[in-house]
Amino acid sequence: MNIQFECADKINGLMTITIEQADYQAEVEKKLKDYRKKAQMPGFRPGMVPMGLIKKQYGTAVKVDEVNRILGEKLYEYIRENKIQMLGEPLPNEEKQQPQDLQGDGPFEFVFDIAVAPEFTAELSAKDKIEYYDIKVDDKIIDDQVQMFQSQAGEFVDAQEWSGNDTLKGDLRQLDASGNTLEGGIEVADAQVMPSYITGEDEKKKFDGAKPGDIIIFNPKKAYPENDAEVAGLMKMKKEEVAELTSDFSFQVTSIRHFQPHAVDQELFDRIFGEGNVKDEAEFRQKIADGIKPQLQANSDFKFLRDVRTYLEKKVGDIQFPEALLKRVMLNNNKDKGEEFVEKNFKASIDELKWHLIKEQLVTANNIKVEDDDLKQVAKGAIRQQFAQYGMNNVPDDVLENYADEQLKKRENIESFVERAIDIKLMQALKQVVKLTNKEVSLDDFNKMMQEA
Repeated sequence: MNIQFECADKINGLMTITIEQADYQAEVEKKLKDYRKKAQMPGFRPGMVPMGLIKKQYGTAVKVDEVNRILGEKLYEYIRENKIQMLGEPLPNEEKQQPQDLQGDGPFEFVFDIAVAPEFTAELSAKDKIEYYDIKVDDKIIDDQVQMFQSQAGEFVDAQEWSGNDTLKGDLRQLDASGNTLEGGIEVADAQVMPSYITGEDEKKKFDGAKPGDIIIFNPKKAYPENDAEVAGLMKMKKEEVAELTSDFSFQVTSIRHFQPHAVDQELFDRIFGEGNVKDEAEFRQKIADGIKPQLQANSDFKFLRDVRTYLEKKVGDIQFPEALLKRVMLNNNKDKGEEFVEKNFKASIDELKWHLIKEQLVTANNIKVEDDDLKQVAKGAIRQQFAQYGMNNVPDDVLENYADEQLKKRENIESFVERAIDIKLMQALKQVVKLTNKEVSLDDFNKMMQEA
């Protein structure tokens, strides 16, 4: 066997692998003997089929399989041993690869194009200054969180007059041209109307100050202009059935349902943080602040890593990639989407590839390694955040452990957990390497920066 690798421009590699008969013959003979032991042919006892017949029937297929096995094994072995940083998969060279007669004995020559990662250096030190944005946990953030907890623990109560986002419940009846109930017309018992969602302003005003027992005359089609789906939902009919509906309707209010947020009291404290863990509103707000800080820091860390990316991409400058070959690789991986997809997405793909290569150098330079416990902590953090979205902030650690274990059993989750663990450890390391310029900002200002970036 002979392997040659050329990479004159350092990014477009050409690998030629020549496989001789001696490279595959012994293994092919061994497999054919195994076939013979199991072969059954009319006129021959098991294991006694002549080898000539075995070779005629199975020889070429066995040889092709063995040549392909050797080819893949030696190709990747050479890349690994010679530390070639290959981008994507090797592709057959379109000009130099000649058809191979695999029914013959060889030698067989295979020529591959290999995209090689460009050589560059991405380094950070204390000489590099990067801004780090500390988000203030101010009263507005805490107020918003308190309101969210109140809303999550709130309930619907009966009201005596409509306001805000209240829901009106009542009986709906179709009227004739004279304003009387239409005999045989549409009637809907217990229809529900939320006036705040009515887009026809004239119809919406008719519900102002509505009370149980009131009869309101309105036109559903004018209430929801160009929204037959909303009218159909109100009438409990199909959308096409209300297309020509023009009648006014009477709506007799039977009840008003008002959403009442939970009071900021001991019951709410116990519900959110566990019984007896919070004694008053001041402690409640402090506990909320303590819980928000790690979340905000995660946002700050995310922006920091994004700013590191921007800073290093600029510092590294332009990098030459084997674009023609990478487009072939991308097309080969997206055969169902075609060249138009490749052209449209290629620049973004190269941008991500550049950052991937920079990030690899940072990970190596800072000796970042992901252990099983790192994955467990990432999984627990994701689950804790999910619970928090539903107002569950006092989930026992053993419950988080069980959920995390289940998530880690799913192979489709592992890659994202590994990437997140790398990002966390890399952020922690880089904050100790570069010179941080700390800036305190409000959450609103921080969000604006993220949207503008």
